Amino acid sequence: MFEKKSEVPSPTRPTVVQRRGKERRRAILDAAAELLGEKGYEAATLKAIGERAGIPTASMYHYFPDRHQVDAELLEQHMSELDALIGAALENPRARTLAEAVDILVDLHLDYFRGHPSCTELWFAGRHDRLDDMVRAFDETQAERLWRHLGERGLVSADTPLLAVVLAFEVGTRLFDSAFRRSPAGDDATIAEARRLVTAYLQTYAPEGPGRRG
Repeated sequence: MFEKKSEVPSPTRPTVVQRRGKERRRAILDAAAELLGEKGYEAATLKAIGERAGIPTASMYHYFPDRHQVDAELLEQHMSELDALIGAALENPRARTLAEAVDILVDLHLDYFRGHPSCTELWFAGRHDRLDDMVRAFDETQAERLWRHLGERGLVSADTPLLAVVLAFEVGTRLFDSAFRRSPAGDDATIAEARRLVTAYLQTYAPEGPGRRG
């Protein structure tokens, strides 16, 4: 007799809940970045992050299972930004020599770390396996990217092994680690030595041999 109206669930409630969840995750990550930059890695506990974000500790577990997950997601965001900067630098290269190419990448990393202390804390002070694995994977990806770029521009010999550039990145990361342990802003003298060491090593693969100077 009467047609039964079909009941269509209203999308309003789930949308509100999802938006609130995203806002809270964003607030947690922002609070973590602030604490890492202001007080360092050890002070940025899950409890302290929740207090800064205005979220009870018990509720924090609805969004992140532990502090390591907060670290990893925040570091992933920094890596995404840094990856874009490196990509732009390599797509619009200003370097005419190998030494200039090294300087551009060193300056790019240094400026980013100095401008984002939370990234510096996670990259160098956040000593748990997941962060270490993320940094290693990022460096290897960027090393391959640089290796291709240097080869295409003739700044290293065509037979330069990828391993050489991977090792250059690894050494650079270790020296940056030392620089930021010596000074919160990165010790200038240590950074200068990092440039010298990495440049001198890669120049042994320059087309004209070890004696070539950039």
